[in-house]
Amino acid sequence: MSLSDEELLRAHIAGDTEAFGALFARHRDRLWAVALRTMGNPHDAADGLQDGLIAAYRRAGSFRGDAAVTTWLHRVVVNACLDRLRAAKVRRTEPLDSADGSAAQSGLTQNPDADPEAAAVAQEQRRRVLAALATLPVEQRAALVLVDMEGYPVSEVALMLEVAEGTVKSRCSRGRARLAQLLGNPAGDSAVPPEEVTR
Repeated sequence: MSLSDEELLRAHIAGDTEAFGALFARHRDRLWAVALRTMGNPHDAADGLQDGLIAAYRRAGSFRGDAAVTTWLHRVVVNACLDRLRAAKVRRTEPLDSADGSAAQSGLTQNPDADPEAAAVAQEQRRRVLAALATLPVEQRAALVLVDMEGYPVSEVALMLEVAEGTVKSRCSRGRARLAQLLGNPAGDSAVPPEEVTR
């Protein structure tokens, strides 16, 4: 029987040397996706994720249990990414399939059986969305990544970002309006299309 997230975190705090690794392995894919979309490129995402995991490892004892462990982990990783973005004022627009072959890491590899033309169009859409996303203020970007791309409810994102739900909604609304302008959708009333930025 596998341990719950809370049990793994408690075991880590109690000195179990394998518990934190098991906890991270369980949530690795979503944490990586959030870091990648927040930072905009695999290199910076790896640094942000590493910063977040080191912070979570060291500060596990500060977990109060007022949110799910996964919410707490996301909060720590997102905050680490935002700290990096603020400190470096990163505004990169690199496509995820950069020359270093990072597309495989990001989960954006193409289906070999897909229509090549459709695959090229989809890749260009992903590139445009990620480039536009990289131009947003970091707080708006984080809110959009978590709500529209990762599908977290606003209430949970508010806990992750440690802001009011209304603030999350406002950031998403402003971010969507800006993305709509950049991507040529003047209505600006819809979320980032999930098919444009796949997991």
